[in-house]
Amino acid sequence: MSLQLIEEIAALRRRVADWRRGGERIALVPTMGNLHAGHLALVREARSLADRTLVSIFVNPLQFGPKEDFGAYPRTLDRDRELLAAEGTDLLFAPPVQVVYPHGQETQTRVEVPELSNILCGASRPGHLVGVATVVCKLLNMAQPDVAVFGEKDFQQLLVIRRMVEDLCLPVQIQGLATVREPDGLAMSSRNGYLTPEERERAPALFRALCLARDRLGAGLSAAEVEQMGEDDLAANGLRADYFSVRRVRDLQKATPADRDLVVLAAAYLGKARLIDNLRVL
Repeated sequence: MSLQLIEEIAALRRRVADWRRGGERIALVPTMGNLHAGHLALVREARSLADRTLVSIFVNPLQFGPKEDFGAYPRTLDRDRELLAAEGTDLLFAPPVQVVYPHGQETQTRVEVPELSNILCGASRPGHLVGVATVVCKLLNMAQPDVAVFGEKDFQQLLVIRRMVEDLCLPVQIQGLATVREPDGLAMSSRNGYLTPEERERAPALFRALCLARDRLGAGLSAAEVEQMGEDDLAANGLRADYFSVRRVRDLQKATPADRDLVVLAAAYLGKARLIDNLRVL
């Protein structure tokens, strides 16, 4: 099965308008490509929610810092197109950078979600979540879907997007999908490809540390105790913690003893890879 590739906004909007005239519901799955089983689970979720499924592939330079891996980020468009065709995707939108940022990045209007964008990953990667919110806002305006699907592995990103959509009154439903994991618990990510075989064996320690943190919170330990123990667990397995934090689900502010709906979020360095993961505490 061949899959049509569109690179221009006008052509995308014409196709979406045709679907909409037919009364069809449209789902969007935004990605940066180099697709894996986690992405394909998002596509299947999108297909269950709509009549037509659109996937975008765009490696967004605005969300990469000056010393990050934009140039090295894997680009596998031909393989990605084959995978999406096999999943029954209706359309692939893969615009060049100049289509998304026609006036360049420096003068690009930016979308910022205060508070949510400058903590955790936002503190470690200044400007990253502004770049994410900006490009997602643009993609939603380009495609005008009824629903857009995102993975919960990037939990902070998901909350930023939901808040952005709510604040800007965008007419789209944001659907989260549970993190897809390898059999040993490692969250699927394109950046797992940076791991050496030895590092890949160590990497599941991140998820194990999150599971221990959940259990410790359930046993009555304080958030501060759990955070320190989590960092120690990572270090004992050769991972360097960027952060290991217990937060409120609704706004990612630091948890208080009275809070019950919690999420433990962590980021850690392992070799060339920066791994992120999270676990809800119910």
